[in-house]
Formats: sequence, structure tokens, C-alpha cells
Amino acid sequence: MSRRGPVLQLTLNRSATRNALTQAMVAALRAQLAALQSAPGEVRVLVLRGAGGNFCAGADLADMAQVRQRVVTEGAAALQAANAAFGHLCAEVASLDIATVAVLEGTVMGGGLGLACVVDVALAADTVDFRLPETALGLLPAQIAPFLIERLGTSQARRLAVTGARVKGAQALAMGLVHELHPAAQLDEALTRVLNDTLQCAPQALAVTKRLMRQVQRQGVTPQLLDEAAGLFAQAALGEEGLEGTAAFMARRPPQWGVTV
Repeated sequence: MSRRGPVLQLTLNRSATRNALTQAMVAALRAQLAALQSAPGEVRVLVLRGAGGNFCAGADLADMAQVRQRVVTEGAAALQAANAAFGHLCAEVASLDIATVAVLEGTVMGGGLGLACVVDVALAADTVDFRLPETALGLLPAQIAPFLIERLGTSQARRLAVTGARVKGAQALAMGLVHELHPAAQLDEALTRVLNDTLQCAPQALAVTKRLMRQVQRQGVTPQLLDEAAGLFAQAALGEEGLEGTAAFMARRPPQWGVTV
């Protein structure tokens, strides 16, 4: 974990395993997200990335084997709970009111692909290698599939699930799995640009916008939702951020919340 002003970076740091996720890592990540939720305003952008040139190779199979041993005494509930914990991690990233960015390099498999699907902005190296290998291992992408469908749509998600296909950088960009593709040496520069663009957005306006978009995902566009959105707009326009943003625009100056990293 590292903090640079309003930007918090969480780095998966098990490079010997291509940052494969253990239950302990999932719990630690969820604890960090809970801390973010309990201290709103201090952090405005969360960055997820991996150490050693890879993002994440999915679940650590050795760790999973240990969970399977617990089935003898705890039954299938032990495996179910372990699997569900990762799904809740993805949902918690997706439900954050702050901006979220993933920097994707090298291997992005299984759970790593799930995390890539729940951030607001996915930046990738042009050598990135995505794969959804669960069905080839006799397993299910049970917690990943819902987020994969949200990001790619049902057709592409089904194709990946039934073929375990590898997706390279250019194809990932074309299908909307990532938003930007860069040479690995230029990823940090791209990240800095995205962070600085994001930090020009008003924190509360960004948070309410993300909540509104999640509401649209859940219930679709309805007359009631449009009326609620209009009410939120009016509150924002008459609120502190709306007044400051308008004043800054008219005076051709940066708004008070605008910072750079």
C-alpha cells in the first residue's frame, strides 16, 4: 500500500506466484476497502496494480488446496465461503464512491480478470494476457461471471467462459475489456494523466454520479429514475461544489478541489 496525496495504491505483491490471490490477501484487500468507506474524503482515487510485471494470476491453487482440506471438518460451506469472499471483494470495489483505476500488466487470469472488470478505468500494457481458465480446470467462474457480463455483455462473456480463450491487448481494447493500451514503459505516464484528469472532478459530484449509474444498472431507465436524477442535479447545482465549479469556470481558474499528483 502506498499513499500519494488523495491517491491510494494497493499493490498485489506476490510476484513469485504472479500475484495469485490467497484468502489472506482477499481479506486484507477487503479490510482496506472498509477503511476507505469509513473515512470518506481523505482518498479520492484507488489504484490497483500488481508487482513484478504481472497483475494477478487468479486464485492461488495451493491456498485453495488448504481450503479443500477444511471440507473434511466444515463441509462444502468452507469452499463456498472462500469463493464468496472474492465475489464480495469485487462488489465492494464496484460500489466505491471514489474513482477506481487498474493498471494491468502481464498475466490477468481468473480473479484478476474479475478485478479488472469492476474498476472505472482499466489501463493495460500492450503485452497484457487475459484468460478465464476456470472451466478448463473443472471449476466455475462463479464470482467473476456477473462482473464479466456487466463489462463485456453476455455474448463475449459466454465465449470466454466456454473456450477459456486467451485475450491479448489489442483484442481486449477492441472488446471494451480495457479502456487504454500502452507500451509497458508508458503505463506510469498514462496513469498520472488519468489521475490528474480525475482529480479535476468534484469529489461529491463524482460520488453521486457513480451511485446514479449503479442505480441505472439495477433498475434500468424509468420515469421515476429520471425525476430522481433531476432532483440530484438540482441539489448539485445549488450546492457548494456546483456554485464553486460555476464560479471557477466563469473566472477561468481551477476549482478549489482540483489538484495534481
